[in-house]
Amino acid sequence: MAQLRIALAQVNPTVGDLAGNADLIVSWARRAAEAGAHLVVFPEMMLTGYPVEDLALRTSFVEASQRTLEATARRLDDEGLGDLPVVVGYLDRRTVSLAKLGQPAGAPLNALAWLHQGEVVTRSAKHHLPNYGVFDEFRYFVPGDRLPVVRLHGVDIATAICEDLWQDGGPVSVARSAHAGLLLVINGSPYERSKDDVRLELCARRAQEAGCALAYVNMVGGQDELVFDGDSIIVTKDGDLVARSPQFEEHLLVADLVAPPAHPSLQAGEFPVDAHDGTTITVDRRVLSQDPLPAYEASQPEVAPAPDNCGEVYSALVLGVRDYVRKNGFRSVILGLSGGVDSALVATIAADAIGPDDVHVVLMPSRHSSEHSITDAEDLVKRQGLHGRTVPIRDIVEAFEAELELTGLAAENLQARVRGTILMGLSNQHGHLVLTTGNKSEIATGYSTLYGDSAGGFGPIKDLTKTLVWALCRWRNTQIGVLSPFLHAFPVPPIPQNIIDKPPSAELRPDQLDSDSLPDYTVLDPLLVDYVERDLGHDALIAAGHDPALVERVILLVDRAEYKRRQYPPGPKITPKNFGRDRRLPITNRWREPSELG
Repeated sequence: MAQLRIALAQVNPTVGDLAGNADLIVSWARRAAEAGAHLVVFPEMMLTGYPVEDLALRTSFVEASQRTLEATARRLDDEGLGDLPVVVGYLDRRTVSLAKLGQPAGAPLNALAWLHQGEVVTRSAKHHLPNYGVFDEFRYFVPGDRLPVVRLHGVDIATAICEDLWQDGGPVSVARSAHAGLLLVINGSPYERSKDDVRLELCARRAQEAGCALAYVNMVGGQDELVFDGDSIIVTKDGDLVARSPQFEEHLLVADLVAPPAHPSLQAGEFPVDAHDGTTITVDRRVLSQDPLPAYEASQPEVAPAPDNCGEVYSALVLGVRDYVRKNGFRSVILGLSGGVDSALVATIAADAIGPDDVHVVLMPSRHSSEHSITDAEDLVKRQGLHGRTVPIRDIVEAFEAELELTGLAAENLQARVRGTILMGLSNQHGHLVLTTGNKSEIATGYSTLYGDSAGGFGPIKDLTKTLVWALCRWRNTQIGVLSPFLHAFPVPPIPQNIIDKPPSAELRPDQLDSDSLPDYTVLDPLLVDYVERDLGHDALIAAGHDPALVERVILLVDRAEYKRRQYPPGPKITPKNFGRDRRLPITNRWREPSELG
């Protein structure tokens, strides 16, 4: 058997920052070398960031990626790291681009490369292109048809990209046919609740199918709506977990593996192999070092513990906010603090993400604001050390009312729009990013005001149902004195208990409660999950146990609010289907779910 120490660099690139991402590659390669690694592996599209979307169709960007890859190989060698093989994802394109119906112009490739001794040793591209959920890779890329198998210290190592692991056939099946001793898979796999369990089971199954150990390295960080959680994994050929990185943190996972030595009869060259999915893949064999290493003492591998469910979701939200602020050049954020649970959670997430000193909140009481809402908001400001400011809106609203005859809902919404105007004005004046405070339950049913509470640049809780908002508030208040990169060290629970306990209200009219307009959230939220995330129709919702009259009502509310949702700002995706890249329905749409009531 042959030994090999591999390092999985779970790092946080930025889309479009090729120079900065190249710096990360060199920096983390140096860390891997210092840890005694024989190979370091980076995530999918590491050099360009991921997803690049329509940048993939821009020739100048593709060419910049190609140039930066070559330059990075030379730089690694110049800085004394040339003997350490580096596997990295980047954007490439076919060398001969033939015009072909149904393929992207220029034939871009979601590619990987092996860098060694100043050269690009071999290249390949993703074979299976995902075209579901948040992925549009058929729009951008053409599929690859090669599997690099590189011999390093006597071990034959196959390399594949993300979706190639999730689909049957393709590179995984070819890795077995090629007698690989290790399968490396580089990934840009976005976070969803409890996805870590799915990944581990998948990696275990694919390792058994490939007949070799499997190393899965994933990106970490926020990119617009997506959050990448890392959770890099190494399993044996039998599917047993060897090592695992923590979620949501940059991390270098180093592990010593034992693999069968390459068979001497397997010579370098190109060999077409049936991929068991109706395609043929060419195995591209290269040799970096033929002989196994002398035996050495293996290090103890790390297996990071997984956070609990609320901790996992909360960490994803904090990372999503932190990176959206940081990567878009903002220094501070601002939001309206109402004394309600939604704005309280958003303020707390922001304080954990970028620090309380860069969080500005505005209390904007109207004539309908309750005394406890004002005092609860003031209490939260003191507990967290935020920058608080009070701007009463009564006179501003009355000035509008003196010129406009507004009644009912129009009059209520005027207050929300005045608040939105104040926040946007302060944002323009001071350069703050406005955070919206709407949750998924409200956004789904249209229980929000266009150009009012929906006005802003980022929506941290837009993919959270109201019941999950309450659960996260309760969870965060238990995390006092817990050491974590996602939690600020508040000396007391950051959210006043009264904010969590009181009935929710928009406070846009006297004695108003959410329950005046919406069903109880414990009843509403499961129905919304089934309709929005699971795409169950009218009859299926009733069959699932939901009240028929409520099904009728909620479907109508959700369908009518599509135009509002299209104008809502982005926010971190934490469910299998968020409002945004995941769920794309036409605004102009006369389809209605068949109803027993007609």
